[in-house]
Formats: sequence, C-alpha cells, structure tokens
Amino acid sequence: MTALDERSRYLRGLIIDALEGGGRGHVGSALSLVEIVRILYDEVLRVRPDEPQWPDRDRFILSKGHGCLGLYVMLADKGFFPREELLRQCKAGALLGGHPETHIPGVEASTGALGHGLNIGIGMALAARMQKRPSRVFVVLGDGELNEGSVWEGLMCAAKHKLSNLVVMVDSNKMQSYGRVEEVMDLGPLPVKFAAFGCAVREVDGHDVQALRDVFAGLPVDGEKPTAIICHTVKGKGISFCENDATWHHKASFKAELAAKMRAALETI
Repeated sequence: MTALDERSRYLRGLIIDALEGGGRGHVGSALSLVEIVRILYDEVLRVRPDEPQWPDRDRFILSKGHGCLGLYVMLADKGFFPREELLRQCKAGALLGGHPETHIPGVEASTGALGHGLNIGIGMALAARMQKRPSRVFVVLGDGELNEGSVWEGLMCAAKHKLSNLVVMVDSNKMQSYGRVEEVMDLGPLPVKFAAFGCAVREVDGHDVQALRDVFAGLPVDGEKPTAIICHTVKGKGISFCENDATWHHKASFKAELAAKMRAALETI
C-alpha cells in the first residue's frame, strides 16, 4: 500500500476539517484524488491565484464534482480563497457548496451531473487552439462516471481534433456510489478502451507522488492525441475504516466525534 507523506496527510486533515465544519460531505471520493490534485496544483498547472481569470492559464475541471473537497482544500491552500471558507462549506450563504460552481475562484466549470465535465474541457481545449493560446486542459473523471455515454462521445471528438492539449485523468478507485464498478457496470480494461477511442494512454499509482510527477513530466504523450491517464486509487485512502467501503461515499451528518476518529486514524499511518 502506498504510504502517505506529510503533505498528503496535511491535505486530508483539511478535508476532515471541512467535513466537520460543514457537517456533511462526500468523503471517499475526495480522499481518493488528493495526490492527483496535489501534484497538479503544486507542480504542473500554470495558474495565478491572484489572477484566476488569467487568459493563458491552464484549466482544471473536476468532472466528478462530488469529490469537490479534494479540490477545495487545494484551492484554499494555494490562496484562491481564504482557508476559513473550508469550515463553512455547505452552510447557508457559504462560498463552497456540495459540488464545484464557477462563482468559486479557481473553479472552471460547474460540475456534478456526471458526464459533462470532459465535454466542457474539450470545448476549452479547442478554443485554446483556435486562439493560439498555450493553455492546457486537465479533466478528472470518476471510473463510475465512465458509465455515461457522453464521456465516450466526447473522447471521439477529442481524438478527431487531435487535442494533444487535453489530459483526461480517471480517478479509478474501482467503486461508485453504491458498490464496486465491476458489479454495477463493468467496463473491462480501461487502458484498452481509452486507446480504442483515440487516446494516448498511461497508467499510474494515483497515490504515488513521484510516479505522478513522472507521468505529468512526459506530457503530451503524443503530439496528435489527447492523453488519458488511468490513476489507480483507493476510495477513502488514508483512513483505514473508510477505505473501499461504499458507505463512506457520502455522509449527510458529520459530528465532531467522527472527525476525531478520522484524525486519529490518519495520524497512525
């Protein structure tokens, strides 16, 4: 099992703080994508927190919008908005809701209805090419989200237009809201499918920060194809009693006692 370093534990601690402050939220999906967004925002994305609408910025879209706490903690950590906002998420009148929305600084697309984020990203990648801007577009999908046919329609479009400035990442934790992907609707080997739809494909341990660095350093994989990165992850990663447990997909009530239990589990790894 991939060990978590101090920064990864710190970011998960912020997620727990947000869950406790808001009293609810999607747990497992946020914890599985921490390393993906961490490396993107720490080392890959060309963005300016003090100028979130900078025209030449890279775009990041969390298509699996229910994993938003993983994104929110990175945006707060980078200074897109005050960290205190994390503690108010899902409260009446708060900046942060249960899914990303474009009024939040740093959020490029309102997502949550699964299957839409990739196609928004394709439009952004096409626009960047037409306007001759250096912007790249990074989109994170859930592997349960791949059940949506619009994802595969979008990939055909991206391949047709040879969008090498588009990077599609699958947070492949092998689970969705109520069970394992293979039991709900098995898609078979994802690398084969993405390659068949015209992508240059890479696979990586989605919790191994050095492996993620190495993959991102090699972009674009093919100058005439979109890149697909299958990130093998664990739903609920870092909290032993949350891992690979569909009951931790979402908690509608989140008390201080539960937050303390999660923090204790995080400190023991």
